[in-house]
Amino acid sequence: MTQSIAIVTGAAGDIGAAIAARLADDHDIVFLADIDAAAASAVASKLGPDNRFVAVGCDVTSETSIAELARRAAEVGVVRTLVNNAGAARATSLHETTPEIWRADNALNLEAAFLCFRAFEPMLNASKGSVVNIASVNGMHVFGHPAYSVAKAGLLHFTRLVAVEYGKFGIRSNAVAPGTVKTQAWEARAAANPNVFEEARRWYPLQRVVDPKDVANAVAFLAGPLAAAITGVCLPVDCGLTAGQAELARTFSQSEHY
Repeated sequence: MTQSIAIVTGAAGDIGAAIAARLADDHDIVFLADIDAAAASAVASKLGPDNRFVAVGCDVTSETSIAELARRAAEVGVVRTLVNNAGAARATSLHETTPEIWRADNALNLEAAFLCFRAFEPMLNASKGSVVNIASVNGMHVFGHPAYSVAKAGLLHFTRLVAVEYGKFGIRSNAVAPGTVKTQAWEARAAANPNVFEEARRWYPLQRVVDPKDVANAVAFLAGPLAAAITGVCLPVDCGLTAGQAELARTFSQSEHY
């Protein structure tokens, strides 16, 4: 019997690790791909045995590196789920965004998803598999980090392109758009500013920020059989941020209206 595989890029980070752990419930093998091979290996060893959690060093902006990842996966099974999770944001304002930053953010946050999809397309066709792209609320609204945000907006459109063109092959393509996620990067900010989460949560209707497991559960749902009729959508996992900002709502509700 052919073993089912899930590929998670950027798997050494908190979100990627949570996704890998969750997808192991529904797949025989999970490949944890990350440019930091040592970090990916450390995460994989914590998650379980190396015959189920396979760490692979991979630069998702390199066609050669992705091809090697695809080759290794094909040796042990067929890819049923591809999660394009690798990403990063650099300059916080358009004025600070250099051409180099613009190109680098687009290469990592948008082009990499295209390269990975094309590399795994034959196996996804064979398995009638699922693609889940990790986008961001930044791709839906303006929250800073312009190059990253534009790339994530493009990733949402790419998600729909795959859904429309490859649906006839049984491939589904969806996206998850997280808001602020409580990762190690945010913990570092909290060390410098102990009030950082308190300041952030007031903008969220649920009065909290997202946990990596929240993102992982959404990915598992979209990749799984319960979402068999869902394709081409973006599921915000943002504690209500894109529905409306709680702090502004309270401000307006306390104002006089004539």
